[in-house]
Amino acid sequence: MSQTRSARKPEDGRGRLAVLGRAAVVWLRSLSARTMALAGGALAVVAALVVAGVLLFGGDDRPPIPETRARHYTETDACLLTGEKGITAGTTAAEVWQGMQDASLKTHARVSYTPVMGEQSTGNARPFLNGMLQRSCEVVLAVGRPELTAAAQAAPEHRKVGFLLVGAKDGDKDGDKEGAKGGDKDGANVTEVRTGHGLRAAVAASVEHAVDDRN
Repeated sequence: MSQTRSARKPEDGRGRLAVLGRAAVVWLRSLSARTMALAGGALAVVAALVVAGVLLFGGDDRPPIPETRARHYTETDACLLTGEKGITAGTTAAEVWQGMQDASLKTHARVSYTPVMGEQSTGNARPFLNGMLQRSCEVVLAVGRPELTAAAQAAPEHRKVGFLLVGAKDGDKDGDKEGAKGGDKDGANVTEVRTGHGLRAAVAASVEHAVDDRN
C-alpha cells in the first residue's frame, strides 16, 4: 500500500502544476490583449496629433488669409436711411449701400443702414433719422423721398454732420409722392447725388470726401 500511495503523489503534483500553468497562460494572454489595446489607442492619438501638426504648420508657404473682421475701423460712422425695402437687390438703396462699402474699404469708416418701417412719410421717417443722429452718425445718406425730406430739414440743425441726399433733384422710385422739400440744400454740409449710371462710384466718392472732412 505504501508503494501505491507514493506513486499517486507525483501525479497530483503534476496536475496542480498543469492547472497553475494554464491559469498563468490565460492571465498572460489577457494581460497582453489589454496592453495591446492601450498601445493601439496611444498610437492612434499620436497619429492624430501628427496629422494635425502637419496640416497647421507644414508644407504651405502661402501667406495666411487675413480675417476680415480684424479690419481696423475709424471712429467715423456713415449711416444710410432707406425706405421699408431696405437694401433689397434691385433698389436704389442697394446700389448706394455698395458704394458705401467701397468707401469703407478706403476710409475704414463704419457703415450701417436703417430702414423706415411703417408709414412711408416724412413724419414717420424723422424718428428713425433722429435715432441715427443720436448714435453719432457723422455722415448721413438718405434714399427715398420721405427720407430725403427729413434729412434736408434736419441738415441746418446739424452742421457738423455731412448729409448726402441721393436722388434729391430727380426723385426716387422707392419713396412716396412727398417731394424733397425744406432744409438747406445749398448748405456746406449737404451734398446732392444724382441717381442713374455710375451711382455706386458717385456715392463712394462722396462718402470718402465727407469722411475725410470729418477726420
